[in-house]
Amino acid sequence: MQRRDLLRGLASAAALSLLPNERAFAAWTRVLTGPAPGNGLDTVQMALVRAVADTIIPRTDTPSATDVGVQDFVNVIVAEHAKDDERAAFLAGLAAIDARAVSSGGAPFAALAADARGKLVEELEKGKRDVEPAQSWWRLKGLVVHGYFTSEPVMKNVLKVEIMPGRFEGAAPIQIKKKPSGVAVPPSEEVHSHG
Repeated sequence: MQRRDLLRGLASAAALSLLPNERAFAAWTRVLTGPAPGNGLDTVQMALVRAVADTIIPRTDTPSATDVGVQDFVNVIVAEHAKDDERAAFLAGLAAIDARAVSSGGAPFAALAADARGKLVEELEKGKRDVEPAQSWWRLKGLVVHGYFTSEPVMKNVLKVEIMPGRFEGAAPIQIKKKPSGVAVPPSEEVHSHG
């Protein structure tokens, strides 16, 4: 299966849940219109998110996750849409992912070679999802995939989503159908003048 077919399959399976999401739209609008959040991810955390994003969705004949700015999407979601306890848990989870990378690969995730990243990802995805660092891995993976498929470049150029399908004809002529004369009007439609 080619990557493009896989992307289309994933997108079509999740399209209904992704497209109407106001939170994703608000986050992407914030990414495109404002500076990075002041209370967002630090440089080490951003490097980890970038590396994870491009490990999950690398550049091929379609853009990678970082090509469309998924790392900035994740940053805005964590900084501005997560509650304080959720943000703290997420940041602790990122630290746990990096600690696991150091213990198994000898370096933080962002510094690992592609094959070492792949091996760590396999380990994280084989284990139980409700324990760290796997729990944070799945949370981050969900944000990356969600951010990727709700990004404007992917929706327009990869998925070919038409926000307003068809052609807009603002000045299209309309025909008004008149009732033939001599047809009785039911009493409920009669116009009564009060005067």
